Amino acid sequence: MKKEVFTVLGAGGFVGQALTQWLRHRGHDVHTPERQLSPNELVTKLSGHVVYCIGLTSDFRRRPWDTVDAHVCMLRHVLSHGEFSSFTYLSSTRVYLGGQAGNEGAALTVQPELADQLYNVSKLLGESMCHTAHSAERPVRVVRLSNVVGGDLSSENFIYTLLREALTRGVIQLNSSLDSSKDYIAISDVVRMIERIAVAGQARCYNLASGRQITNAEIVEAITRLTGARVIVADNSPQIVFPQIDIGRLKSEFNFTPSSPIESLEEIVALLKQNIQRSNS
Repeated sequence: MKKEVFTVLGAGGFVGQALTQWLRHRGHDVHTPERQLSPNELVTKLSGHVVYCIGLTSDFRRRPWDTVDAHVCMLRHVLSHGEFSSFTYLSSTRVYLGGQAGNEGAALTVQPELADQLYNVSKLLGESMCHTAHSAERPVRVVRLSNVVGGDLSSENFIYTLLREALTRGVIQLNSSLDSSKDYIAISDVVRMIERIAVAGQARCYNLASGRQITNAEIVEAITRLTGARVIVADNSPQIVFPQIDIGRLKSEFNFTPSSPIESLEEIVALLKQNIQRSNS
């Protein structure tokens, strides 16, 4: 792939940081405007292929207004006033929760009275704005990103929380059933596919996922094998199951073959052990 110009918005976050490192490793010219810039200042810093990684993940419940600002308000300003070769908005496969199918064209279900739905609804509004802003001369694409595994030792997402509990307490506390399941994807797959979608994507929306449902039981088995921790499942824990995420579009267009997110756990455990030892020394 030839050298391209990228602007990564949200380069200080987990995915944004990993993407920036990958793109520079690939020889691209990468700009990373500071998140503290005002919207008017930010739009003057855009060039080339813009990837919008600004967003909240595990802390969206505690910061609802910041969630809307990140997913919608800043996005509106960038889309309406910014100049770019292409624009890629990172949405989430969480938008499929409650639905019957996990393909890009599936009808989606929202229940706005539920607190967790603010995340989904704000992401969907962001997606709708992207579709409105799209043109042949200035393509705008949506990437619905699955649950990312790898690299970020400070993450508060599900797997990292379990790993830290296993290493620091020797016990894993589960608040959802062992047969609960959802899709996970390795960060290495995420960054290489975002690069390809941003430069050469033919569709308007892509699922970026492994395409495989992984159960809590599989995750817990891997963690206990690596750490020796025991497992406690809370009484009356609900079963939470997302629809299977369809990655057929990614496979057919880019010949995408996902790696196994579970296989990366051994490396993550070793890194977390080192991190915990440094913190305690």
